[in-house]
Amino acid sequence: MDWNNFTFIDLFAGIGGIRLGFESVGGKCVFSSEFDEDACKTYEANFTEHPAGDITKIPAWSIPDFDILLGGFPCQAFSIIGKKEGFANETCGTLFFDIERILKTKRPKAFMLENVRNLVAHDGGKTFKVIKSHLEALGYHVYAQVLNALDYGVPQNRERIIIVGFINDVKFTFPKPVAVSERKSLSDILETNVDEKYYVRDKIRISRLERLKDKDYPKPYISHENMSGSVTPHPYSSALRAGASANYILVNDERRPTERELLRIQGFPESFKIVVPYGKIKKQTGNSVAVPMIKAVAEQMVKSLKAYYATGEIYNGHTTKITGFEAADNPDIISA
Repeated sequence: MDWNNFTFIDLFAGIGGIRLGFESVGGKCVFSSEFDEDACKTYEANFTEHPAGDITKIPAWSIPDFDILLGGFPCQAFSIIGKKEGFANETCGTLFFDIERILKTKRPKAFMLENVRNLVAHDGGKTFKVIKSHLEALGYHVYAQVLNALDYGVPQNRERIIIVGFINDVKFTFPKPVAVSERKSLSDILETNVDEKYYVRDKIRISRLERLKDKDYPKPYISHENMSGSVTPHPYSSALRAGASANYILVNDERRPTERELLRIQGFPESFKIVVPYGKIKKQTGNSVAVPMIKAVAEQMVKSLKAYYATGEIYNGHTTKITGFEAADNPDIISA
């Protein structure tokens, strides 16, 4: 198996942030699926393919064979999980079920799933335990950890749980944070000549500045307004949110980030095409992933797979270990 050239599928693809991360380490996408048509427009403009639609209506057998399944599955409520009788029915009615049925049918060598940090705590931890146990019941060795985009080079405080699995007993550790000197600052990503249309009305600007916790905070900063109305400045953006108000985050309490700045906050390349209006890019970046963080995970997965297959032999379609490959213990890995 040549892990310099592998195939993957991109489920719940959004605008392709996860795809970019895995393409950067040699992956080739052989199938994509996305429900939102506006996101599909952006995806098609950048990858020259229109994703298939609703994954719940796509038979698993019709998907091309692939090596790695990727999916930033939606943060839908999992209230149905654990309330149905019988282990086999626990995930019915959730979009995780579609990941499960595809894994069961296609048996890829690995997967990577992404979700909100709160998945770990949902329903007292029961939801995550059910998901992990279902993945393990399919025969996968599962690793999970909450990672922050800030640690991987983008100026955004965005915590997400990453769940990685391998059909063989591959030893895996999550990527270490990059050196502070290698991380982009707001000065690196903010534009200098910005159109007046991005600037907020004087009334909003004055109100924000009056409520700013540290009125002498050095520029540039991005502030966000929390539920209580407090305005807090930071040398980075808070997590981009798809459904937040237009003025949820402001640059120096003066203006909204531009479309390009929103993409930069998520680590998208400068070449990424913008083909939809501001409100839709705001939603799409809020629903997307921090590309450099995904790339770091992809690099670790490929490194681990290369090490495993370099010390194994194929027997009746399965890999049998000849010598062990031991990775350093990672105390932060979540266990059910």
